[in-house]
Amino acid sequence: MNTTSNKYITVAYELYTDFDGKQELVEKAPVEHPFQFISGLGTTLDAFEAQITPLAKGDKFDFVLSIEEAYGEYEQEHVVEVPKEVFHVNGKFDNEHIYPGAVVPLTNGDGARFNGTIAEIANNTVTVDLNHPLAGKELHFIGEVTEMREATKEEIQQMLNMLSGEGGCGCGGCGGGCDEGGCCDSQKGGCCGCN
Repeated sequence: MNTTSNKYITVAYELYTDFDGKQELVEKAPVEHPFQFISGLGTTLDAFEAQITPLAKGDKFDFVLSIEEAYGEYEQEHVVEVPKEVFHVNGKFDNEHIYPGAVVPLTNGDGARFNGTIAEIANNTVTVDLNHPLAGKELHFIGEVTEMREATKEEIQQMLNMLSGEGGCGCGGCGGGCDEGGCCDSQKGGCCGCN
């Protein structure tokens, strides 16, 4: 791997989407807890990285990613019904963690991990939305580059370890705080990047 193409980058930003014709703040990475990533490792949206990497520390940015550049169109076929028993713990339905709006970690038949959002709970089934929460939306980022430098070999290795499931990220290996693309909640430190 050519480390000269891997930059350690942190950005403070506000992310807005259009909701009923108005800009709505959906995520914030403050200067005190900026979003951090290493370029060239595929941990962020390609279009996001393409906008940020030409900048320098201290540069401000304001750009919009199209639906296609972001998380794609919202697809109804990614909303699925599963038997309620899937969410049983010790023979009982897990009411504590499974409720409408809850984001839950799931695993497919190949062992791949991803998150789904509980949409509805019926008598015998649970409807799970597997679309990314920002699918079908343009993403408007406004912010500033707070750090931009060459990544160290150790930082690159730490990120590769985290991506392979070995942890090493400031938000607990992204347990529970990440979406299917490996995106940590930036309000908790935003350490993992979006895919």
